[in-house]
Amino acid sequence: MSAISTTPTRSSNYGAGQFQLARSFVTVVLSIALLLIASLIFAPSSVSWGALSGSLPFAAIIAIVGLGQLLVVQQGGFDLSLPGAVSLAVVVSTHFPNQNDAVLYQAVLLALAFNLSIGVLNGILISVFRMNAIIATIGTNALLYAAVFAMSGGVPSVTTDLLATIAGGETFGLPNAIYFALGATALVSFMLKKTVGGRRFEAIGASPAAGEAAGLRVRSHQMMAYVYAQLFYCLAGILIAGITREPTAFQGDSLLLPSVAVVVLGGTSLLGGRGFPISTVLAALFLNQLSQFALSVGVPYSAQTIIQALALGFGIAVYSLNWSRNVKKTT
Repeated sequence: MSAISTTPTRSSNYGAGQFQLARSFVTVVLSIALLLIASLIFAPSSVSWGALSGSLPFAAIIAIVGLGQLLVVQQGGFDLSLPGAVSLAVVVSTHFPNQNDAVLYQAVLLALAFNLSIGVLNGILISVFRMNAIIATIGTNALLYAAVFAMSGGVPSVTTDLLATIAGGETFGLPNAIYFALGATALVSFMLKKTVGGRRFEAIGASPAAGEAAGLRVRSHQMMAYVYAQLFYCLAGILIAGITREPTAFQGDSLLLPSVAVVVLGGTSLLGGRGFPISTVLAALFLNQLSQFALSVGVPYSAQTIIQALALGFGIAVYSLNWSRNVKKTT
């Protein structure tokens, strides 16, 4: 126990859980509120039900991949294999069934197997062979895109009617993708905050050295972060296949930067440690509405990446400030 209390952690906010949770949650909620006010004043069309119902499924997708990236970031890493993982799940769930509902479940299982295999490979390269996370996941991303090309030839395919109904349909007036995102959020929140394994996962992310001193299986937890992340990437890819009905073979290309942005905006330190899944999902709603607002006021679609990068920079700036120290100086 003394090793844990004396070893420096990656995130100095790990021990201040209640303050950090309130800070991240309030920051995101206030940001959403201010954005909605600006949208109502300057771009009311961006908050119409038609616009929201069309954009919410994609907000759900960003939330789901954000949850996967969150788990990796909590262990002090980055998963740059996300674009290839999502794209491969899209291709497998569309090209393999070839519009045949009867074999859709086989396609889903195959996509899951591919993604889990990549998660294990990422985990072994990073936690066992100690490769840099960025280099390792760039390499596996290249392997994933090779598989995408081999299976699809870069040509889009139409999804099955069953998947289009499940992923692209509505229940009680809300897009089904929202329910998948809510379920994923509830699962991650429960596992991280309410289980012993989740607390160990966060403690190891905050200080691997302390975890090893305490006898925890640090490498196993680090490896499983990449495996769990692939589950969410696979889910996102399958949902995209159903929502868009005729997806391209490279649907994951645009999701990497948003996945990191929502994690940072949600208050999770890029150095690892405590994670905030609910704030991450709310940040996905903020980022999605920010994009809709920008389009409504005439910002070209090509500038979306710049907007996402600015949002990422904003999150880093906000959470880098030492608010407790500033409060003490003013009192």
